[in-house]
Amino acid sequence: MISYTARYKFLDGGVVHAEVVDFPGVVSCADSLDAARRMVQSALVDLAELALESGEALPLPGRNQSDLDGDLDEPVHLLLTATRKVVEVPESSAA
Repeated sequence: MISYTARYKFLDGGVVHAEVVDFPGVVSCADSLDAARRMVQSALVDLAELALESGEALPLPGRNQSDLDGDLDEPVHLLLTATRKVVEVPESSAA
């Protein structure tokens, strides 16, 4: 598990801006704090998967801090699991 920092800013009109300050590109917004939490968590998973599939390292927590002044900071956790995909090729197709 890797713990990053999610930062939330409450904007006019009830909009909540959310970003993971130590994982560049993980940004979202929603009309409530709960929705912003769900969306930024989903964005974190999506960008982490993209980075790993592209052979890139994940950013280390605490390395890249945002300039966004936030109203609330809280931890957001990225849980990684590993699997191995095994494909059996029938003998008749192996040549």
